Amino acid sequence: MKQLIFLFFFFGIYGSLLAQSPQWAELKTPVKASLRGLSPVSDQICWASGSGGTWLKTVDGGKTWESGIVDNLDSLDFRSIHAFDEKKAIVASAGQPAVIYLTEDGGKSWNKVHQEGSEAFFDAVTFMDKKKGFVLGDPVEGKWMVLYTENGGNSWKSFPVLPEPIVGEAAFAASSSSMVVNSKELSFATGGTVSRLHIYNFRNNTWSIQELTEMTQGQPAKGVFAMAEMEGKKVLVGGDYTLLEDREGNSVIIGDFEEITPEIRPFGYRSGIAYSKKKAFLVAVGPSGSDFSSDFGKTWTKFSSIGFHAVKTSTDRKSIWASGSGGRIARLNY
Repeated sequence: MKQLIFLFFFFGIYGSLLAQSPQWAELKTPVKASLRGLSPVSDQICWASGSGGTWLKTVDGGKTWESGIVDNLDSLDFRSIHAFDEKKAIVASAGQPAVIYLTEDGGKSWNKVHQEGSEAFFDAVTFMDKKKGFVLGDPVEGKWMVLYTENGGNSWKSFPVLPEPIVGEAAFAASSSSMVVNSKELSFATGGTVSRLHIYNFRNNTWSIQELTEMTQGQPAKGVFAMAEMEGKKVLVGGDYTLLEDREGNSVIIGDFEEITPEIRPFGYRSGIAYSKKKAFLVAVGPSGSDFSSDFGKTWTKFSSIGFHAVKTSTDRKSIWASGSGGRIARLNY
């Protein structure tokens, strides 16, 4: 009888823990592209983009999808996307030609609103509100490329003040997540020869740079691939994309220019990260699986071996979505 009671108690606790752990609910899509661009608007509306010029969206939580090729550009990889609602979205290519397209009719037509030169490579996009947005690009002629819009993506200009890179410093377009913005500052993180955090202060119009000594660096495949803001801090993840299960130097927490080393890091190279303010926890994804943290990035627990490229919190903050290879998209149950 004691053994039976113990088993009921053990499996009751175990089942309760499983029920509390987040789980991915994979959704069936009509495409097979590698989807690194992801922009959920709500628990019903989500856009994605990726290889082969692919775009797709759902307006019913993933039950049905619309999809197509941006302006017939099936040779491009649109790794960055930002959706405003079910009708309006912008996409930016990774590679050549370096172009930004806008749709205002739900993807039926796409208008090219910006193009850069032959050395340009777009890495990330982020918006402060419905009007002000930013695109990050690799360095050109000794300066980082940062573009901005003040009219919802209809036109783009170069940032008036641009920071300088170190030789071999790079940004990564693995999930369009290496740049974030709030009302006070614009930030982007890098890798390659060095891992650094570049911060632009909107009040005094100046850039500051923080060396990220706790992040892996020194090789083209190493560095920061994504970051998320939470409670006045930034949580950065990455690693070495050639070593998918390597945990060395793959995450750090930044607060008031102080580096905090996690006690338990994510379980491998991670290309995306998202923060749920509603549930007060973080989710990180990569090709080798997914992890969550309920203590603001200090410790991480692996909850899935399913690989994804990107993970994003919806604009209304009510849901978390992920995208990956083979046209895979999932929504988190938590």
